Amino acid sequence: MERWVVAAKRADFQEIGRKFSIDPVIARLIRNRDVIGEDAIRMYLYGGLESLSDPGKMKGMEEAADLLLEKIREKKPIRIIGDYDIDGIMSSYILKKGLEKLKARADVRIPDRLTDGYGLNEHLVLQAYEDGMDTIVTCDNGIAAPAQIAGAKEKGMSVIVTDHHEIPYEEGEDGERRYILPPADAVINPKQPGCPYPFKGLCGAGVAFQFIRFLYRKEGIPQEEAWKFLEFAAIATVGDVMDLQGENRILVKEGLKRLHHTQNPGLQELIAQNNLDREQVDVYHIGFVLGPCLNASGRLDTAARALKMLLSDDREEAARLAGDLKALNESRKAMTIRGEEEAIRMVEESDLSRDRVLVVFLPECHESLAGIIAGRLKEHFHRPAFVLTRTEEGLKGSGRSIESYSMYEELCRCREYLTKFGGHPMAAGISMKEESLEPFRKKINEVCTLTEQELVLKVTIDVPMPISYIKRDLLRQMDLLKPFGKGNSRPLFAQKNIHVLNPKIFGKNRNVVKMQLLDDSGCSMAGVYFGDGDAFVRFAAEHPSLSVAYYPSVDHYMGRETLQATVVTYQ
Repeated sequence: MERWVVAAKRADFQEIGRKFSIDPVIARLIRNRDVIGEDAIRMYLYGGLESLSDPGKMKGMEEAADLLLEKIREKKPIRIIGDYDIDGIMSSYILKKGLEKLKARADVRIPDRLTDGYGLNEHLVLQAYEDGMDTIVTCDNGIAAPAQIAGAKEKGMSVIVTDHHEIPYEEGEDGERRYILPPADAVINPKQPGCPYPFKGLCGAGVAFQFIRFLYRKEGIPQEEAWKFLEFAAIATVGDVMDLQGENRILVKEGLKRLHHTQNPGLQELIAQNNLDREQVDVYHIGFVLGPCLNASGRLDTAARALKMLLSDDREEAARLAGDLKALNESRKAMTIRGEEEAIRMVEESDLSRDRVLVVFLPECHESLAGIIAGRLKEHFHRPAFVLTRTEEGLKGSGRSIESYSMYEELCRCREYLTKFGGHPMAAGISMKEESLEPFRKKINEVCTLTEQELVLKVTIDVPMPISYIKRDLLRQMDLLKPFGKGNSRPLFAQKNIHVLNPKIFGKNRNVVKMQLLDDSGCSMAGVYFGDGDAFVRFAAEHPSLSVAYYPSVDHYMGRETLQATVVTYQ
């Protein structure tokens, strides 16, 4: 069930089009993405690296840089502690290579998902101490580890936290929040209270990138040296599903340009082994091809393998490691499909189907797949979903949310049932005792305020657009809006009374339909649909005309270019 809604945001599209020499339709698409005002529009259309904020504006940046540079001058051993997902891997790479340039004595440890769990823990702190480390620098974690950081301080180590996750807080009886910062020597996180940095949406690698930029500037190293890390910040931004708005969009746009000509042997091999054209890699390929391979190492093996691939200067070693990651991802896919099918069956065949927030227990599921399966449940039922599995320490799981449900805030209301949790509005990680499972499920649903309307998938149409309006010049101008992704969605048009002619189903899973689309004016265009091919063709046969939501593109085939409409959904 879907609810189609036409975006009705207002502006003087004709005047914006005239001022920026763009089609009024493009002006409307920009307004639909909440880009308002001449400066914001100019940055959206033409913003580059010069539009990134000064990293010195981040609270804690000066203190962290001064401390770390002092440690480097004193040749003190420094340990970078990252995380086992794509953001943690890229953050660790950026800090490791960036500190190498500064002649630091730095190494990296990435937690093992199964033995260490998420982020900084007592074992990693003790290991750093026993290895003689003077300083710990976290990346993509640490903000929710006050006890562990206090333990490191008690052992005489310095700690710098670089993170992007939500700041933990306690809510008083009056509803006022008291934010809890870890007792580190310096904390760099744009979300912390009192931080004047204007853009709050960076991923962990984005924060690490800005840290290295600031360190380089203080040491007189040209900023061009820091730009070498843009492709890694871009991969993390997409892989961690951050909104492609503001500085994130610039990081991804500029990072993709560098990724197309990457000199990193590991990335070159990973791209090649997935049969991708390096110069055509875009947000989709990071999100659905390269990113899952990088994440698979932390899910089924160790994320240190992915980091080792990125750090390798040996082409043969990089190729072997890239092959390992690809094979791990293939195994991960098969395991995920089995877990997804079981989870959907459990919801459909039990009282869970009545819950507004799904809490599914898969005791035999590999804990690293819980987040992926939760995401599939969320997409299938359009409800927030948690998937938990049994571990030696109790239950562990991950949650994935819908836009109208702030998952981290809702977990704060159920903290009495959780032994550990963290995350942000759209995703979270949780741990609990097994006996807390049902009370947690009951409480998270009791406090849920989602309405029936919010539980219906909303499809937002940018513009009701006849296919006859689609011209090559409009598509060229649409390229200015790229890269598309979360927070900067691909423009979606819609037209009623479309006739589907000569549909043909392709693919071993019968999930591609090619056709001609004809409207009442007699205009036709090639069309393609990706999904249940048989259901689409059956629906088209039963309905002489239908409404389609689509996006236009140019199809390149055997040297020919053809305008094409990709049907996203129909009714």
